[in-house]
Amino acid sequence: MTKSLQQDYQQQLSEKEARLNGLLSQFDAPDAVVYASAPTHYRMRAEFRVWHDGDDLYHIMFDQQTKEKYRVDDFPPASKTINNMMAVLMEKLRNNTLLRKKLFQIDYLSALSGELVISLLYHKPLDDAWLAEAEKLRDELNTDAPVSIIGRARKQKQILGNDYVIERLPVFERTYLFKHIENSFTQPNAEVNCRMIEWTLDVSAGLGGDLLELYCGAGNFSVPLAANFRRVIGTEIAKPSVSAAQYNIQVNGLDNVDIVRLSAEEFVEAMKGIREFSRLQGINLAEYDFTTVLVDPPRAGLDEASLRKIQEYDNILYISCNPETLAENLTILNETHQVTHTALFDQFPFTHHIEAGVKLTRKAV
Repeated sequence: MTKSLQQDYQQQLSEKEARLNGLLSQFDAPDAVVYASAPTHYRMRAEFRVWHDGDDLYHIMFDQQTKEKYRVDDFPPASKTINNMMAVLMEKLRNNTLLRKKLFQIDYLSALSGELVISLLYHKPLDDAWLAEAEKLRDELNTDAPVSIIGRARKQKQILGNDYVIERLPVFERTYLFKHIENSFTQPNAEVNCRMIEWTLDVSAGLGGDLLELYCGAGNFSVPLAANFRRVIGTEIAKPSVSAAQYNIQVNGLDNVDIVRLSAEEFVEAMKGIREFSRLQGINLAEYDFTTVLVDPPRAGLDEASLRKIQEYDNILYISCNPETLAENLTILNETHQVTHTALFDQFPFTHHIEAGVKLTRKAV
């Protein structure tokens, strides 16, 4: 890493810090603790279109301003695992007429563990001949660490190996295992994700009681936070994420975490007794003492009904991928709660994107 790159990174990170602190200053929030990223090789996922130019074949991306395509032979933001594979894979595809024909996109999903899933997307049906060639390709690539290949076409998904990686996240003194499924949401910056988890563990230490997590995904926070709470319930609507979360609970040896396939709105209805859900069978919500709620909503933030619901909890942990909607939501939450901790997690270096964390506690009456 050059000195100039490091200086450029520190400058843009300082600009993000000032922006976030400015947005949260109206709530008397403390200055954010900043968790920096490595300037390169931080992304565990990458997607590229494929360009066919005579006998040549290569990855391309599109300029966000001009929309013009440009060739990509290496991609510094992506993990070293992805970068090491890009040239090797393209050379093998370039020399294989069957595998390259009508290939229009390649997606990579990697992990700190070294595992890799490569998804090849086609504008053609995938027949037995394609499957045989793809098996040969996987055998050739599957040397240093497990490599899986997925072929995707209209109404087809061919899996050679697995459609997931098993990630190993070092968090404080423990390593957590997580199943990350292809084409499902996972935190893209693994190292910064570890710092996010550690921050939530720090600020929730000693709170006790039970934890409710809305939008829990595959249990990225629910699983490690089980150490700080008596019991944890996470809600998630996407079936693949719920399935992965169940695996993650089991593989990490936990017995105090439940993941239910409900939306945040449905869970609110269940808590209020408005509706009963068969997906809550075996779980008696009346037995829980939810002292803390964790939310990690989409960029749009939380709707007012959800905000009013989480105001019922003494402690709120809010992970945000959009500081503007975070500030809007805090206008309501600040009526009953005070911001006591803030953090900036730089998941996306050299972009305007900010991931933030806020802890709120109920104001004294």
